[in-house]
Amino acid sequence: MDLKDRIKTLSGQLSKEVIGARRHLHANPELSFEEYNTAGYIREFLRKLPIDRLDEMATTGTVAIIKGNNPDKKVVALRADIDALPILEQSAASYKSTNEGVMHACGHDVHTSSLLGVAKILCELKGEFEGTVKLIFQPGEEKLPGGASLMIKEGVLTNPSPKSLFGQHVMPLLPAGTVGFRPGMYMASADEIYVTVTGQGGHAAMPETLVDPIVVTAYIITALQQVVSRMASPKIPSVLSFGDIEGKGATNVIPSEVKLKGTFRTLNEEWRMEAHAKMKKMAEGIAESMGATCDFNIMKGYPFLANDEHLTNRSKSWAEEFLGKDKVVDLDIWMAAEDFAFYSHHVDSCFYRLGTRNEAEGITSGVHTPTFDIDESALELGVGLMTWLALKELAV
Repeated sequence: MDLKDRIKTLSGQLSKEVIGARRHLHANPELSFEEYNTAGYIREFLRKLPIDRLDEMATTGTVAIIKGNNPDKKVVALRADIDALPILEQSAASYKSTNEGVMHACGHDVHTSSLLGVAKILCELKGEFEGTVKLIFQPGEEKLPGGASLMIKEGVLTNPSPKSLFGQHVMPLLPAGTVGFRPGMYMASADEIYVTVTGQGGHAAMPETLVDPIVVTAYIITALQQVVSRMASPKIPSVLSFGDIEGKGATNVIPSEVKLKGTFRTLNEEWRMEAHAKMKKMAEGIAESMGATCDFNIMKGYPFLANDEHLTNRSKSWAEEFLGKDKVVDLDIWMAAEDFAFYSHHVDSCFYRLGTRNEAEGITSGVHTPTFDIDESALELGVGLMTWLALKELAV
């Protein structure tokens, strides 16, 4: 039996165990940087395997080292994120979240259970490959400053240093049984925007005696879209969205203050900084011209994610070899963000997508929604493919 068939056989044999791990994690989600029980579960699982080293990092992060023959020849790293989101799950599944208001709505339970499965296969094959595989179970992907940045600061990319790094992420737009790749620029940077507009509140029937921060805010929101629609180069995709507006007045009360929360995303670092300055200047100028003040703060978040072209192209080719060409698709640029991007600025990286959709079963909800779920047949593929990519890359 060749290596490919051996990996497929092993991932099939592990399927029930990996699904069980995923369901346990899904039923017991924890928020970013609070993944204490999740970390305990991961470490307990790994300690039962003949891994060569287990390190704890960034409090709830875990790194496992698995050495094959000639371990210093080459190092490849594989990463899974472990945190959940503050979402109330709407599901009748037996593995529904038992932590009310917290949910694995972005598939991190899939990523983690898949990597645990990969660990078991790699331990089974230790005598059949050369090099070292570093498994990174990373906390806090969903919350700034991003667990990846903390892991990097604590040395996750050293001792030993990987030559390449893979990350896998669910994609409910792709049917289960398929995967997607994109070499080069793939995902956007993401910054958080916090704005406070202060005016002078009072009786809504007497607006001429007040400075209405709601009206000022409305002008600011509308005007700021010019940064994207009129000031950005058409060659640089950008997104500016506000998802939270708070003005605690009433039908007959104009408040003194309005708060905004939003996000700015783009694919160019120079334009990113330029846009920050333009937004701040525009918002503060509009507020001043209308008699109000504007406190405009930008919390710089994750950088853009660029997949190494050579690594990603050969990974796509290996995926086609493992699955068949009809199961591997090309991805478009996506304006979502991922803290895996931090790794991509330090080491050759490939961040690819695992299809989880099953329309016949009604599994179609997007990530970050209360009804998100996956076709669990994707787990067997996720375990097998990640193992295959790691071992093929070690052999290059």
